[in-house]
Amino acid sequence: MTVRLSDEARRLLAAFEDETEATAVDCVVDDDRDRVIFVVTAGEMGSAIGPGGSRVEALEEKLGRDVMLVEDAPTPEGFVANALSPAAVYNVTISENDTTVAYAEVAHDDKGVAIGADGQNIEAAKELAARHYDVDDIQLT
Repeated sequence: MTVRLSDEARRLLAAFEDETEATAVDCVVDDDRDRVIFVVTAGEMGSAIGPGGSRVEALEEKLGRDVMLVEDAPTPEGFVANALSPAAVYNVTISENDTTVAYAEVAHDDKGVAIGADGQNIEAAKELAARHYDVDDIQLT
């Protein structure tokens, strides 16, 4: 699937790469929550975060917004699990009928983390999964 980026998203991707020395494959600007979501190339999350979170904190300061990082994955199941992080996701199953739904088995104590305040985490995961793998919905089990 091809992800289309706005000019603002391209500018933010360049700022991300300059600040973190990591590569991102996607950027979503969430103006409603005053944050930017970056999909980081698989294996580069440590570089993006930096020692003690220093790189992501510097990026937040530079952008003047909260930053959410999601690690890319080669499969929709892996991607959904990463998008729900730091919640403990035991298993993700993709069901394709009239719509494509990802069923994510999340630890009982982590369901609140997966959902996030006002649903912000699950909504971000749904948007990213739709952009990258044509997943129509994510259901927590």
